[in-house]
Amino acid sequence: MAIYLSLIAWFCWVIVYVEMIRIGFKEKTYGMPIFALALNLVWEILYSVVSIKNDFKNPQGWLILVWFLLDILVFYTYLLYGKKHFPKYINQKYFKSWIMIIFLMAFVVQISFFIEFGRAAIFYSAFIQNLIMSIAFINMLYIRKDANGQNLIIAFMKWIGTLLPTIVYGVIYSNQLCLILGILCFIFDIIYIYYLTITIKDVSSYY
Repeated sequence: MAIYLSLIAWFCWVIVYVEMIRIGFKEKTYGMPIFALALNLVWEILYSVVSIKNDFKNPQGWLILVWFLLDILVFYTYLLYGKKHFPKYINQKYFKSWIMIIFLMAFVVQISFFIEFGRAAIFYSAFIQNLIMSIAFINMLYIRKDANGQNLIIAFMKWIGTLLPTIVYGVIYSNQLCLILGILCFIFDIIYIYYLTITIKDVSSYY
């Protein structure tokens, strides 16, 4: 049961990334806030390498690697179009330096989790960065005042892709921290879906 739920969740996240890539190039914008994206990329490369190194035949590492390759393209849309969303009161020449700082932060955080919790960090850090992502999506929607780079497919697939691991690790495996973080993600994802739906309707009615 847990394996099937995990595979469905993995596929949901694949849809999230593919949609972000598609809509990013189509609307010339990016779909994932840089803080969440950096944490995602570092997490994916770290745990794909660790998993494959520990057990080459275990599909977990290879499935995470697929996420990483897709996230590279999501990151590419940020490099292409992120500068136009960079604060106007900050010199644009600092855009790349800002990216480097964020990725350094993400690297330090993920490595620290791994050192502290070992391989169990794969679950704890995943849920925490997922919660950060849920809140960041709401913040991005508020800042942009429109649904550019976002759609309900991404929102619903992210919601389901987080809910299923919450059931697996929080309920089936009785991990209280994963359960609490998963519930918080669930709440903020529902809030995001609600406000994204309103934003899309408002834009549609305007035109």
